[in-house]
Amino acid sequence: MRIPPFSIERFFAVHEFAVPYLMCASDCESMTVDELLHLAGVSRDALGELWLGYTESQGAPALREQAAALYAAVDADHVIGLAAPEEGIFITMHALLEPDDEVVVLTPCYDSLINVADYLNCRISRWSFAKATEPPDGPGGWQLDLDALEQIVTPRTRMQTSVKLVVLNFPHNPTGYLPSHDEWRAIVHIVERAGAWLFSDEMYRGLEYDPAARLISGCDLYERAITLAGLSKTHGLPGLRAGWLALQDTALRDRLLGWKDYTTICACAPGEVLAQVALQVADKLAARSQRIIQDNLALADPFFDRWHEVFRWNRPRAGSVALIGLRDESARAFSDRLVTEQGVLLLPGTYVGSDDHHLRLGLGRRNFPEALEQLNQYLAR
Repeated sequence: MRIPPFSIERFFAVHEFAVPYLMCASDCESMTVDELLHLAGVSRDALGELWLGYTESQGAPALREQAAALYAAVDADHVIGLAAPEEGIFITMHALLEPDDEVVVLTPCYDSLINVADYLNCRISRWSFAKATEPPDGPGGWQLDLDALEQIVTPRTRMQTSVKLVVLNFPHNPTGYLPSHDEWRAIVHIVERAGAWLFSDEMYRGLEYDPAARLISGCDLYERAITLAGLSKTHGLPGLRAGWLALQDTALRDRLLGWKDYTTICACAPGEVLAQVALQVADKLAARSQRIIQDNLALADPFFDRWHEVFRWNRPRAGSVALIGLRDESARAFSDRLVTEQGVLLLPGTYVGSDDHHLRLGLGRRNFPEALEQLNQYLAR
């Protein structure tokens, strides 16, 4: 059996390094190694003297200590360093799932959050966002129906099997949705009552526009939760490929490590050192990303007000992306024309499990103002 194509990665493989204005990136503005070392006050000697042998399979102990410090209920022994965040999705689903297991996935979503379980012959149930509303019909923005989740995870007949895994992602890619604290606790409680495992993709945690809105990590709320985190999005360091899993369950940790032996065995030594440096200044990196996003939102608000007949501006609550509506035409056709004629790339919603009337917009890059002006010129013509 072949795994479905990773459509978003194939899309970016064609366009990402060829277009002048990448306006749909999900990460935040990156930096050089020298800039990172300078920000942390660390000498280059830390890299120059590094021994390039194998590293510990579970991850460098110092790095795991730093990651564990981000959580209340997880210690360093229950953090698994990853060679890339994507590895965490792959090994978790292989460690947990068997054919015919029922998996609930919040959609739209990043391809692998649904495709790996599908490849493993699991039965997939989608818990989907309601379409964004607009005044006067509603407050605007995306909405989640918790009653719908409860109906999905609750067996309706004696013959129906229980849900094995629920896959969530907050702050959410691509909508920028963030539940309230009460909603988040209610969601986790629904999963807990069902006895399911929870995979909590928290790659955008730290990009809440109101710091008070930051959610408690899934692995701190629920003993059967697995949290995925890393430095690619909030911290703007996707080239490090640094990430980790955090969980409370020891037996599952051991199964995850068993699968890691079949993927990457261990992480890249220079990447682990630079990840430790980045975590020393994690708050500064996140604040830098926040400033860029807020500056870009201040430009996006009047732009979409001006072009409201073309777009529906679904303003995000957190994170570095938004899923905007395109009112009267195919998003794929619009994206193809825009990149060909103006060199601006927006991601059609079909590549993130949405429909062909939505586009993903990236808010984390410093050249957003220039890209927005190019889009404005295209629309004006």
